[in-house]
This record gives sequence, C-alpha cells and structure tokens, in this order.
Amino acid sequence: MLRARDAMDRAYAEPLDVPALARIAHVSEAHFSRTFRATFGETPHRYLQRRRVERAMFLLRETGRPVTDICFEVGFGSPGTFSRTFRDIVGMSPREYRKQAVARHVPTCFAMAWIRPGS
Repeated sequence: MLRARDAMDRAYAEPLDVPALARIAHVSEAHFSRTFRATFGETPHRYLQRRRVERAMFLLRETGRPVTDICFEVGFGSPGTFSRTFRDIVGMSPREYRKQAVARHVPTCFAMAWIRPGS
C-alpha cells in the first residue's frame, strides 16, 4: 500500500487508476481498494484528488497562473471537475481561495489602513 501511495504522491498529475495502482502494490484491484481505504481512511481516488487539490492550493497561493492552467497541471481533465472537487475539499472555489490567500499576505498595518474610515 505504501508503494502505491508513494506513487500517487510522486505522480499525482499523471492519469493513475486502480488497476495501475494495484499492480504497483502487487495485489488484486478489489483487495487494493479495500485495503487502501482501511489503511488510509479514504479511497485511492479520493486520496489522489486530495493530493492534486493540495498542489493546486500551493500554485494558487504562490503563482499568478490562470486557474485553468493549474487545473490541467495538477492532473484534472476539466475545469468543471477541478472546481467542483476543489470546492468539495476546501470549502470554496479556486478563485475564492486565491483571493483569500492573497489577502492574508498583506501586512496587517497596510490592511488596517485600507479599512480605516477617512484614510
């Protein structure tokens, strides 16, 4: 199971499916799915989605690249699936996350000056 999880961590942007991951773990597909969920607390598909979203969160915070480019770079096949999965895991859309992350990087003294009346 660790080999398969490590493969997902390394190659999160590549198309990985249960048959390929089961081969990496040297077990049947059914056994792989059951054992992975029992071991790590989530399905292989959900784990891979979460890894992709974690990487996307970093890219949204640290780069100015378009959301669509980030979507494809981290391994999602469509912007709609990316946005829906991102919202499900993070609780907000990728664009909302980027706005919130950028706002956090503003030093407090500047943020306070912007919201002070008459400034």
